[in-house]
Amino acid sequence: MFVVAHGFTGDADRPHVRRVAGVLRDYGAVVTFSFRGHGRSGGRSTVGDKEVLDLDAAVEWARGLGHARVATVGFSMGGSVVLRHAALRPGTVDSVVSVSAPARWYYRGTAPMRRLHWLVTRPEGRLVGRYGLRTRIHPRDWDPIPLSPVEAVPRIAPTPLLIVHGDRDGYFPLDHPRMLAEAAGGHGELWTEPGMGHAEHAADDALLARIADWAVARAG
Repeated sequence: MFVVAHGFTGDADRPHVRRVAGVLRDYGAVVTFSFRGHGRSGGRSTVGDKEVLDLDAAVEWARGLGHARVATVGFSMGGSVVLRHAALRPGTVDSVVSVSAPARWYYRGTAPMRRLHWLVTRPEGRLVGRYGLRTRIHPRDWDPIPLSPVEAVPRIAPTPLLIVHGDRDGYFPLDHPRMLAEAAGGHGELWTEPGMGHAEHAADDALLARIADWAVARAG
């Protein structure tokens, strides 16, 4: 069973999320959902903080369907959420795949991330998010600041961990996955994908199939 955690401004009905689910479905059952504030989901996005609760509910629902083995597969914001979820809910899942995730919060080193911070922090940006991107963003700052992905990674062991990142990611350069891999120490694997951009849009079917093979094998 795969539980797919989409990226920021995505939702379960987006074509790229549906494509991911379609590939994974050849390897096992799939649960998709929309994080709070995204698409038809209620509430407001906290951009990776409270979304851990949304993922936990989806995993619990998957377990309730009778699936003994559950792998979480997250992209970008969802990639940070699957890392934090596995750290904060130890033993909840059987393998974790994080694709195109940040290692640390408040990163503004690329133009796409500067635009994202404008979207999240400015009232006019949140209007664009609501009406242009179907994403309703909470106006308050994090308080307290949540556990960062790089702080979460050491807590995931012994759950199998895979970190996937493209060498042409326009949002987060390669120091992010390398920081995550270093934090994992001898635990987990890092795949640096040549020519790959960012998140679901950039993950082609062949890569998704390799991810599914890895997750199925590690989840037992």
